[in-house]
Amino acid sequence: MENIAGQKSALAWATRITVLALVLIWLVPTIGLFVSSFRDRDQISETGWWRSFLPVEQGLRARASVDGIEVDGNTFILTGSIYDDKEVLSTVGDARPPVVAFGNAGRNPGQFIAGETADLGDSETLLVNEDGSYRYVVNEDPGKRGPRIYFYASTPPVFSFANYRAVLSADNMDQAFINTLTVTIPTTIIPILMAAFAAYALAWMDFKGRGLMIAAIVALLVVPLQLALVPALQMHNAVGIGQSFVGIWLAHTAFGLPLAVYLLRNYMVGLPRDIIESAKVDGATDFQVFLKIVLPLSFPALASFAIFQFLWTWNDLLVAKVFLPSSEEAKVMTVKIADDLLGSRGGDWGILATAAFVSIGVPFLVFFTLQRYLVRGLLAGSVK
Repeated sequence: MENIAGQKSALAWATRITVLALVLIWLVPTIGLFVSSFRDRDQISETGWWRSFLPVEQGLRARASVDGIEVDGNTFILTGSIYDDKEVLSTVGDARPPVVAFGNAGRNPGQFIAGETADLGDSETLLVNEDGSYRYVVNEDPGKRGPRIYFYASTPPVFSFANYRAVLSADNMDQAFINTLTVTIPTTIIPILMAAFAAYALAWMDFKGRGLMIAAIVALLVVPLQLALVPALQMHNAVGIGQSFVGIWLAHTAFGLPLAVYLLRNYMVGLPRDIIESAKVDGATDFQVFLKIVLPLSFPALASFAIFQFLWTWNDLLVAKVFLPSSEEAKVMTVKIADDLLGSRGGDWGILATAAFVSIGVPFLVFFTLQRYLVRGLLAGSVK
């Protein structure tokens, strides 16, 4: 009774829950990246994207002004507003967020509550109000530079297109986009063409050493990319194509061929033998069988590999850094973003999120255009 046609499987709910979990695993980081791309770098550092619509207690520091200093016996009284400090102004701009806590040491910047006079010891006191005004009493002459004041301000959530303007209007970003297409399109097409011929030969042509060749291709799948970078670059330099577009085309082609041949060969082996044998009986050559029968039937596998190869080469940074010149005219988007927009330490989180979201636009288009062939291509040859 369990195999009656039309009866729902007991695992239907488990399947749906698993699919939903996989969708969430992929969707949540994308949403977080999208939200972060509109946020300020400092707010990203303070709170996660899921709290982006709530006020942020942002840690800042200012230096007390010595312009309006008052002397009362042996004490010096410094007054003013922490929002007049240049360092604070560069962060908050014209905004005056309410102060929630303050302190006089960086190790504990929120030690005291705003509006309460803090006893710092040695007859020194500090008062910082919610509006940013302060009264700092010290027992020695501060000289030309006042003491530091650390505080937390409750800043409202800020969303803007500033990060997108910074990324899209960067110098030579349009050239970097064209360079990325110049690298990605040939390095997607060339391996597919070469692998299709090789896969047909390994699947339907009998010759000595075919099994060893298939085993060698499978073994090449586990060779680390980093292991071949230096030898490949030295070989390219020896033949005169080092650090050029031709060099990176050949490098990506070589690194992508083992997977392409393996994937296409598994698919072609599963094609109906009767069709191919009937074509040969009718006088078709191997090239005609490949071109008119095998190649059209193998489109799901071709599209599946095209997705992988396009995504890999589009998002590549390491191979581009090694096989392309370091000049501004030859940079691809990943190199342009890493070298010119993120800084030496890559700490500009807003720019990083925006640049990542901008760079995945084209891969998303390619993936959703060909994704219906992805599963069929990946499962090729897995069952008989």
